[in-house]
Amino acid sequence: MSVRMLRHYDALGLLRPDRVDEHSGYRFYSGGQLARLNRLVALKDLGFTLEQVGQILDDQVSGAELRGMLTLRRAELEQRIAGDRARLVQVETRLRIIEKEGAMPVHDVMIKSIPAVRVAELSAVATDFEPESIGPVIGPLFEDICRRLEKAGVPMIGHGIAYYEEREDGSILAHAAVPVDLDPNDTHDFTVVDLPAIPQAATVVHRGSMNEVLEPWQSLGRWVDENGYRLSGPSREVTLVFTEDPSGWVTELQEPIVPK
Repeated sequence: MSVRMLRHYDALGLLRPDRVDEHSGYRFYSGGQLARLNRLVALKDLGFTLEQVGQILDDQVSGAELRGMLTLRRAELEQRIAGDRARLVQVETRLRIIEKEGAMPVHDVMIKSIPAVRVAELSAVATDFEPESIGPVIGPLFEDICRRLEKAGVPMIGHGIAYYEEREDGSILAHAAVPVDLDPNDTHDFTVVDLPAIPQAATVVHRGSMNEVLEPWQSLGRWVDENGYRLSGPSREVTLVFTEDPSGWVTELQEPIVPK
């Protein structure tokens, strides 16, 4: 701890010395003040302003209360760091996309027909189609629908399907769906719907985390436009392989298309 900072804390009334030598000006602190100093530094390092730190210290919060506050603050900072990491991934993805502009596409596009399928699903709204907006919405939806199906004793009979519908305000209605053999009724806490068949879909297979899915989606969109097609319905993501490590995920991206 620097002398300058100690003087600053003294001037603000946050940590006054036990005594000051009248000749040398040296500040002396008692052992009992170490606890207040530790709390002061911990709170400041966790992002509290010095004014907030003073209020917390002067309110004589208990050790348990302080631990609770610090734990909450730590969780907020961890969430912010996770968000920054996700944004960094997207920046790197966009840089790769820009670097590859004008180059031949590296993703193998296949046109296929997709059969109709009955699914149990939950849905929620994401602000936009960016991976950092979709991920925090679709992930919990899949966890929730799987818990509800298990509770209801309904087996899953196919791969998970995420599909997306753009709303008038530009936001995205994200659906987390799982194939089931179940008649629709009002007794379940999830919705059972029939996803229609897609006569023609342009598809690519993406291997890796969905944080890196923007590049193959854009590559697929360019292929559709450059080969005389247009989009004709909500896009889908079908999880073919799911592992604890996101780098092992395999996902088929499906764009319904019709000729222009």
